[in-house]
Amino acid sequence: QSENVLGYFVNVERIPNSCSHPPNHISLKDRKILVNLSLAYYRINISAYNEAGESPQAIYIVPEFSVTDLPGQIHVKSQGTNAVVTWTPEYNPKCFVVDWGTSKENMHMKIITTATGNFTLDNFQPYKLYKIMVHASDACQCESFIRHEETFGVTHFYSVEGVPRTGPTNVTILNITKHSALVKWTEIAAEDRLGFLQGYRISYIDSSRKKPPAVTLNASTTSYHLTGLKEKTTYRVQISGFTNAGEGPLTLSQPFSTPKYGTVEPLCICI
Repeated sequence: QSENVLGYFVNVERIPNSCSHPPNHISLKDRKILVNLSLAYYRINISAYNEAGESPQAIYIVPEFSVTDLPGQIHVKSQGTNAVVTWTPEYNPKCFVVDWGTSKENMHMKIITTATGNFTLDNFQPYKLYKIMVHASDACQCESFIRHEETFGVTHFYSVEGVPRTGPTNVTILNITKHSALVKWTEIAAEDRLGFLQGYRISYIDSSRKKPPAVTLNASTTSYHLTGLKEKTTYRVQISGFTNAGEGPLTLSQPFSTPKYGTVEPLCICI
């Protein structure tokens, strides 16, 4: 029914928004609009109108962007349930706007109008990953943030790190030969890490209970080629993840056997 539309209303709302003002209300005739936004979260509501009235709103959440060329660096230091955030601004805007939280559904907002390079945020819970964003603005009225806010820096932070609550998942053994095997796994989910994941440790033992030293790998690795294995031998593999707080639990023991000759080919039974 676009032929009956007279125009559109677009509301651009910052998440979170500690201001009492309603979101920016834009009226336009076209079906497109260009808005310059900071890296804060935003909700965009779009409705059409004609002489009979206004349509229900379509709601769009601006997706999270990963940007590596921001102008500033943010440093965070834990103080119990609080965190001290410091940075070195390239210039002194009229104010800084700070967002922090565990997700877009749980973000807090703070406006800092004093000329400072540090401030304290509160109510941090242990073992939870927080995102902290600092934005600069030369227009500190609430209704002006959307038009004038520019992201200075973004960082992630745990007030207290813990060990992972689980190991990696989907551990599989592939390409088994007389003296080698490929171990693959799925990384530990973000909500189960409880800290910044530093890496994985692979432990394996043969049927004679001989246990070589564990292999330590970085956090981006999800496969490892075991070598120097004995032929016609059963091995059991376990993997754990670790953070700065220590090592998490091992996965369930995953058995495999090396052949006496050649490579173990996948077995397919077709009916």
